[in-house]
Amino acid sequence: MKKINPKWCLFVGVTLFTFHFSFLTSCGRREPKVFTHEVLNRMTPIKDQGNSPTCWIYAMLAAIETEHLAWGDSVNLSPYYIEKMMEQEPKLLEDKRGMGKTLLNLIQKYGIVSYDAMRTVDTPAPKYVFMAGAEYTAQEFARSVCKPDEYIALTANDEEPYYQYVDIVLPDNWLNDRFYNIPADTLLKKTERAVRQHHGVCWEDEDHAMAIVGIAHDEGGKKYFVMKNSWGAEGPYGGLEYIPFNYFRKYTVAVEMTKEAYGY
Repeated sequence: MKKINPKWCLFVGVTLFTFHFSFLTSCGRREPKVFTHEVLNRMTPIKDQGNSPTCWIYAMLAAIETEHLAWGDSVNLSPYYIEKMMEQEPKLLEDKRGMGKTLLNLIQKYGIVSYDAMRTVDTPAPKYVFMAGAEYTAQEFARSVCKPDEYIALTANDEEPYYQYVDIVLPDNWLNDRFYNIPADTLLKKTERAVRQHHGVCWEDEDHAMAIVGIAHDEGGKKYFVMKNSWGAEGPYGGLEYIPFNYFRKYTVAVEMTKEAYGY
C-alpha cells in the first residue's frame, strides 16, 4: 500500500543518534520531537514499492537481508522476482496482497535472485544467480539465503489458545498459513530482544508491513521500534518510520523472525 496509514503517520522520523525534528500530530500541526536510537541494525538500501501493494514482500526480504548482514553476509534480494513468480499462484489475490509468511513460502517454491539480477517486474526472471564466482539456480540460492523452516511466524490473539498454531483469518493469508500464538506482552518482549540481538524481524498490522531495524526512545522515555519502510528514501527521514511500543502491542497482526531469534 502506498497511501500513508493515518493510524501511524504520527511517528515518521529517523535519527542516527539523537536528532531534533518536527513530526506530524493529527497529520497537521507540527511539534518538536527528539528520538535517541538505542540500537540501529544494519540494513540494505531503502527500496520503493511504488503503487504495488506488495509491502509484505519488501518487509520480509528486508528482514532476511538484515539477518544476513548481522552474520557478515551481504545479500540484496529482488522483490520483483517474487512478484513475477507469484503470478503462477491460483489463489493469488487480484490486488497482490500477502503476508511475510506468504513470502517465505514463495521463496521455498520458486527461489529468489539478487536485486541486481532483476530490478523491475517487467524484466524476464533469470534462471541463474551468479555470486562470488559461483552459479546457482534460483532455488539453490534461496536455500542459502533462507533455509526451510528457519523462520517462525508469530501472532498474539487473546481469543485463541496460546502456545499453539492458529489461523489468521484475513484475505492476505491466502495460503492459509498458521501462526504460533503467544501473549501480546510476550510477543513485544521477544521482538525487542530479537532486534537488540541484531536479528531481522518482519512486522505487520492489517494495513502495512515493514522490517524492524532498531529501537529508539523519545525525550519522555517512550519506546519505539525503528522500521525500514518501502516507500523510497527521498523523504526527510530517509525512508524509516517510528512505531511506538504501545501501538505494536495493540495492532500487530503478525511477526516473522528466525527460530534462533525467538529462542526455540
